[in-house]
Amino acid sequence: MSDYSFFARFYDGLTQNVDYERRAEHFSALLLSYGVESGTVLDLACGTGTLTSLIASRGYEMIGVDSSPDMLAQAQNRAFEEGQNILFLCQQMQNLDLFGKIDAALCTLDSINHLTEPEDVRETFRRLGTFIRPGGMFIFDVNTVYKHREILADNSFVYECPEVFCVWQNSLDEETNTVDIMLDFFEEREDGTYERTSEDFSERAYSLDELSKWLDGAGFETENIFDGMTNEPVREDSERAVIAARRRK
Repeated sequence: MSDYSFFARFYDGLTQNVDYERRAEHFSALLLSYGVESGTVLDLACGTGTLTSLIASRGYEMIGVDSSPDMLAQAQNRAFEEGQNILFLCQQMQNLDLFGKIDAALCTLDSINHLTEPEDVRETFRRLGTFIRPGGMFIFDVNTVYKHREILADNSFVYECPEVFCVWQNSLDEETNTVDIMLDFFEEREDGTYERTSEDFSERAYSLDELSKWLDGAGFETENIFDGMTNEPVREDSERAVIAARRRK
């Protein structure tokens, strides 16, 4: 798996299409709707910490966990600039190890899909079940099997921001619904030539039945599965599903 060391430099620029304010408002509203009005919330696979910081500004005590030191360095800088006291930990999701109980966990932007082995997903859920208080919430989103097969598939995408030009190429394994992703970054030098750097990673789509079964085995009850950031039930052609699961008491 990539450590996202180069990707981290341009992550925020290349994800400008992500409306983090809207995302923070939506997930904060979900937390409130399930009774998590305050307390400690984990942002699992927090990346550069944009969502972590926005949720913290709504009064929650935040912990950010990510496996990339480069992503976390940017997250720490962001929190410092915002005057926020956020604990950041460098850990892989399946090796999550916290210092105590938390009231809820969020995991967004298809981070669970980056776990390409089912056992790693199950272990992540088990560890979350250990640290989330009984009655607490785990809310996360995933890219669906439909999106992997019909949208990502073997397609290519091009992204451009002031700092870098990025070519995104996919290769789909239909047997496992895994998309291998190759990123080629072209960064302009002072002399007008371009330096090319590549990173690759994979994402795997799991069925919603599989995820619900694994959540149940980790001590969670799946309360709702939504069609993305809506309050509508997930559909067969939903590209993203948001799953709200409660830790059993």
